[in-house]
Amino acid sequence: MKTPYLASAATAVALFGAVPLQAQSYQGADSGSAGSAAEGVSTGRGRTSIDPYIEANSLASWQISPGSDVLTYTQLAAGVDASIAGRNNGGSVSVRYERNFAHQSNGADSDTITGVARGYASIIPRVLTVEAGALASSTRVDAQGRSVINPIVDDTLSTQTYSAYAGPTLQTRAGDVEVNANYRIGYTRVDSPDFITATGTAADLFDESVSHSASVRAGTRPGQPLPVGLGVGAGYYQEDVSNLDQRVRDAYVRGDVTVPVTPTLAIVAGAGIEDVEVSSRDAVRDAAGNPVIGENGRFITNEASPRIIAYEASGLIWDVGVVWSPSSRTQLEARFGHRYDSETFYGSFSWRPSSRSSLQIGVYDGIQGFGGRLNNSLAALPTDFTVSRDPVTGELTGCVNSIDGGGCLDGLFGSLRSSVFRGRGVVGSYSRQIGRMTASIGAGYDRRTFIGAPGTVLELADGLVDESYYVTAGLSGPVGQRGRFSVNSYANRFESGTAGAEDVTAIGGSASYSEEVIRNLSARAAVAISMLDSDIAPDNFTTASALLGLRYDF
Repeated sequence: MKTPYLASAATAVALFGAVPLQAQSYQGADSGSAGSAAEGVSTGRGRTSIDPYIEANSLASWQISPGSDVLTYTQLAAGVDASIAGRNNGGSVSVRYERNFAHQSNGADSDTITGVARGYASIIPRVLTVEAGALASSTRVDAQGRSVINPIVDDTLSTQTYSAYAGPTLQTRAGDVEVNANYRIGYTRVDSPDFITATGTAADLFDESVSHSASVRAGTRPGQPLPVGLGVGAGYYQEDVSNLDQRVRDAYVRGDVTVPVTPTLAIVAGAGIEDVEVSSRDAVRDAAGNPVIGENGRFITNEASPRIIAYEASGLIWDVGVVWSPSSRTQLEARFGHRYDSETFYGSFSWRPSSRSSLQIGVYDGIQGFGGRLNNSLAALPTDFTVSRDPVTGELTGCVNSIDGGGCLDGLFGSLRSSVFRGRGVVGSYSRQIGRMTASIGAGYDRRTFIGAPGTVLELADGLVDESYYVTAGLSGPVGQRGRFSVNSYANRFESGTAGAEDVTAIGGSASYSEEVIRNLSARAAVAISMLDSDIAPDNFTTASALLGLRYDF
């Protein structure tokens, strides 16, 4: 969500002209705010790598508990991993389609598309750039909206999420005044099972949304021409969620000042006015006053019902903080302020101690829906990355890795409720090249306070708090001239705010090895184990799986 804290990282640019492009993103109170298209851009030049492939695998999945059952599959897959880093364009994509054919009658065939993409192209170099991103992911979700990244073959609770965004960014000057503007449109859809809860009501699961964000800012640097930097900006955000026609609107105007303390440290402050509104309609009701559920298991929106305000805040906003940039490899921003009629904290830290390692940390706070939150986090990913995948199922494990900075999406999928929420949390990632190997770790915490209009079916979610904790780690690298190994692990914890709903923990790990048999043809072997544990369930759900197969890289 484009936030009123637009000026934050822009003040770092105003103060420290040598800050690299990836630091010029407008990291506001919501992690992944729509920033410049150069956000996270690799500094590489003239490098192109395109690797399409096909796979044929034999897969076995053993349900260890509860019960004991072994299912086998034939798995066919095709995908492409590509990366481009040029003077005026760049991007990375990893997309995979796979089809699993069950050998037993109690198994089920399944097909999955997973992938992530992020890129940019300069229309006018260093002035006008267009960026875009997309995601396809598979998670495990239930009727309470609890979702964990837990790759389990033939799981009837499997849910597909698709998200994409695109938009232009303008960066130019008018004398001493720097002008920045951008626009972004995003779309997100969740295809989930048609849940009906034990009480016969529809599950509050997100369906789809469209979001728009736009902003403009004009400002000067300290010393050009005044001793302090001054800026003024405005922005608008709207997200329309299909569930009960929910809508988020956020408009702001603000000014900011940058006061240099040392050549690398500045005090920054800003103030303005903001108007935020969350509203929705009620569901269609039957003769008894009960909400009507559609064929997709979700409430049917009463288009004739009046729009009901669920949340509104209008008036003064302000924030103060520091921006520190001792070198082109280190940037820190920390702010405290007043927003949404309460205190707010946000910030970011980026550190590249060498060309072989990178650390990224972000703290965020914003009001939006699931779709807008996912679009923003996609926009915050670097454009030069590699993805972490489960070697057995091929599904995304939550994070991307890059020496220019990484990013994790695990916390976003912790809850798939349809209700708009105020999301606060922290996310961090670290990547390092160790000789010929690459190691990475990502972790985060996400807290969502949901907002529901009184008198509607969403009122039951109003004030509920869902919390997610997650960590993922991986190590990969070559073995000799023809081999390659990979080890990955993850842990997710989801704590539901719904009365009587149990908390869920997912833990898993995997290891794989591949060896080139002849040119472009590799033999593959992998093992994985995953556990899904509920606080009130008598047994956890534990599976082990193994894979043997061949991969051909074109």
